[in-house]
Amino acid sequence: MERKMSILSWIILGVIAGFLGSKIVNKSGQGLVLDIVLGIVGAVVGGLIFSAFGASGVTGLNIYSLIVAVIGAVVVLWAYHQFTGKRAF
Repeated sequence: MERKMSILSWIILGVIAGFLGSKIVNKSGQGLVLDIVLGIVGAVVGGLIFSAFGASGVTGLNIYSLIVAVIGAVVVLWAYHQFTGKRAF
């Protein structure tokens, strides 16, 4: 039986992934709310990217899922900076 992540788990994963992704992309956060939103979106995007290559995506609140989410958050933040015209990297 597959366990689904709770909303709280997604928020926690989103906060951590958004914070780490922001530090990787531009050395400063986007603000708490935007970091959470971009981190959660990044977790989904990371899961889709990993699934496209045959690996499992976000599996729960664990280190593997955090790595997937951070990679996704970096992709989402890079795209966000490209569309908003803010400097990335």
